[in-house]
Amino acid sequence: MGKLIVIDGTDGSGKQTQMGILENKLKEKNIAYKKISFPNYASPSSSLVKMYLSGEFGQDAKKVSPYIASTFFAADRYATYKKELEEYYENDGLILADRYTTANMVHQAGKIKDEVERKKFLDWLWDLEFNLYKIPVPTKVFFLDMPPEYTIKLMEKRKNKFAENEIKDIHERDRVHLQESYEAACKLAKDYNWVKINCIHNEEIRTREEIGKEIFDIVKEIL
Repeated sequence: MGKLIVIDGTDGSGKQTQMGILENKLKEKNIAYKKISFPNYASPSSSLVKMYLSGEFGQDAKKVSPYIASTFFAADRYATYKKELEEYYENDGLILADRYTTANMVHQAGKIKDEVERKKFLDWLWDLEFNLYKIPVPTKVFFLDMPPEYTIKLMEKRKNKFAENEIKDIHERDRVHLQESYEAACKLAKDYNWVKINCIHNEEIRTREEIGKEIFDIVKEIL
């Protein structure tokens, strides 16, 4: 079996940037890999994800059941894995994922306040994606710890990734959701042994190069 490295974090935390840096470092070392971003907006399997994020099931993300919303993202991952990644992974390939099941854990579990109910949801999600759909469990997850007060500013002029305009999706424009997702992510990182990458030092955002080096130094130990 192959290896799966995930970079995740809340909206605007720099996942795409760090994925690009990691790709460049792997290319410099002539290390083969495949890279995927979730949701896979280029695939029809993301249709329900787009409907959800554009607000077609409700403008308030919290009013859409985390169980229901999670099935949209999970199905997209399953379809993408079966069509684009499975053979490569099973032949010892290295896969890099910008978001993964971990994003469902962050954004959907953050909707659930009760700790018992949240744990119940997380167990259900794990069973759905890794036992029923049988997509790979990540080899290593990097959590970009970028607090919401910084990500909100970073996202101000960023275009919507599936509509290609500046209208924010229902997660990005909901500051309460962003805060709740961030708090959930910090706890999840500890509970699931994710590698937490601190993106802030002395109240300043660390350079992308510093963060990228920290990630690659750990990746080298896995390869």
